[in-house]
Amino acid sequence: MILLAAGDDGVSAGYIGLLIVLLLGVATALLIRNMNARLKRLPRSFDEVSPPEDEPDDPASGPSAGA
Repeated sequence: MILLAAGDDGVSAGYIGLLIVLLLGVATALLIRNMNARLKRLPRSFDEVSPPEDEPDDPASGPSAGA
């Protein structure tokens, strides 16, 4: 018989603690697996990305520079 709370006979909540630890372990393993999959989809370097063509490099050269 599994007792869920500490009683007069000295049985503690060891089974609940074990269940919580096991659930945390499973959740951690799933999170690590998900993060590894996301990291594999990232590019090796972000240096090769150029700025969008519709935005000028110099903010002073925009259409409102002379106004």
